[in-house]
Amino acid sequence: MIGQPEIAEALTRTASALRAARDELTALDQAAGDGDLGITAAKMADALDAHAAGPAAEDLGKYVGQAGLAVNRVASSTMGTLVATALMRAGMAIKGAETLTAEDLARMFEAADKGVQERGKAKLGDKTVVDAMHPAAVAFCDAVARGEDPSAAARAALEAARRGRDEVTPLQNRIGRASWVGERTRGAVDPGCALFVLVMEALAGAR
Repeated sequence: MIGQPEIAEALTRTASALRAARDELTALDQAAGDGDLGITAAKMADALDAHAAGPAAEDLGKYVGQAGLAVNRVASSTMGTLVATALMRAGMAIKGAETLTAEDLARMFEAADKGVQERGKAKLGDKTVVDAMHPAAVAFCDAVARGEDPSAAARAALEAARRGRDEVTPLQNRIGRASWVGERTRGAVDPGCALFVLVMEALAGAR
C-alpha cells in the first residue's frame, strides 16, 4: 500500500528533477515559446518541496489536491496551471483514501490526463504535453490492468512518454505560444513534452 510518506517522497523527487532541469527547459522554451518554462519549473519545485515538508494528512486525495493548489499559487503560467489541474484532478479521483493501491494510482493518472486535456484544449498531434502524457497514462493503466506493480507500470509509462515526445518532435506546434513560431518548431522538442518526461523519469527512478 502507498501512503502519505510515499506521496511526499514522490513530490520531492519531482521537485528535484524540475529544479535540476531549469536551464534545459529554459533553452527548449526559448526555441519554441517565451523562454519562461525553466523559471516556472523552479517555482513549482519550491511549492512541491514546501508541501512535501508540511504536515501529514490522512485524506490523500486532499493532500494531492493541496499540492496542486500550492503550485497554482506560485506558477500562474500555462504549464503551472496545467500541472496544478493535473494534481487537483488526481486528488479528486482518490478523495477520502488513506492508502492507495495500484488501481488508485491508475485512476489518478487517468483523471490527471483528462484534466490537462480539458484545461489546455489540446489533442494528440498538437505537439503539447498531451502527446507525452496521454500515452503514458494509457500505458500505466494497461500495465496495472495486467497485474503489474506500480514500479513496472511507471516504467511502461515512461517509455510511452518518451515515444510520444519523440513522435511529435518532427511536427509543427499547433497550439499555444509555440504555434506562433510556426515552421521553426519542426524538429524541436516540445518543452511541455520534455517537462513531462522529466517528471516521469523522476517518478520511475530513471534519472
